[in-house]
Amino acid sequence: MARAIWKGEVTFDGVRLPVKLYSGVEDRTIRFHLLDKHTLTRVKQRLVDSETGEEVPSDQVRKGYEVESGTFVLLDDEELNRLEPEASRAIEIEQFLKAGTIKHQWYDRPYYLGPDGGAAEYFALAEAMERRRSEAVARWVMRKREYLGALRSENGYLMLMTLRRAEEVLSARELPAPAGRPPDAKERAIASQLVAALEDEFRPEDYRDEYRERVMKLIEAKAHGEKPRLKVVRARPKAGSLRAMLEASLKAAKSRQEVAAA
Repeated sequence: MARAIWKGEVTFDGVRLPVKLYSGVEDRTIRFHLLDKHTLTRVKQRLVDSETGEEVPSDQVRKGYEVESGTFVLLDDEELNRLEPEASRAIEIEQFLKAGTIKHQWYDRPYYLGPDGGAAEYFALAEAMERRRSEAVARWVMRKREYLGALRSENGYLMLMTLRRAEEVLSARELPAPAGRPPDAKERAIASQLVAALEDEFRPEDYRDEYRERVMKLIEAKAHGEKPRLKVVRARPKAGSLRAMLEASLKAAKSRQEVAAA
């Protein structure tokens, strides 16, 4: 059962819709403790002076922003606290857009919004946004931080995606200009056939963290006193020419389709 991590109100044009915020993803990163090699007790990381190597007490540490090499602007917590956004529970919708207007590189982290009472109004908004194929730009403050997000309707529920800021998103125009010759007609045709041959349904369950699964299997085996034999993960073969790669991939894709159809 999902647990709400925050409560707020979606607000626009005089409407106030109470909602609960739920995380849309779960961090499954494997985290290790650092242990002393001989005693197997946990070791701690300490703050030390980079020049003398001596430990610096936490109450003697200052925050500084380096404006040029070796020159810092010092800041204290009181100054930074005065700059924090005003606390609020409002998720303020600023504008509605046609769905798909906000490109993928702007998306950061997904959340679900569930009704907190007033379910009829909640589902009416979700249905209206889905029917009109629209999404909204919203701002809100949560835990002393201001967020920008995209509000969408997903399978009858509202989903809130945090967005990156304009200064964080890079344009493809900033990439180096391509070098070398453009693809010829045959390469274009083969690439088009390959894309068509590989088109399929997206099945999220097919894309798991295989490294994490191998590590967890090793941990579980060692926890039960076993000494598993580790298989070396084979590197993928190096790529050849574009045409050779495309022809080989197209041949393999056609073979898979023939096997599936048999």
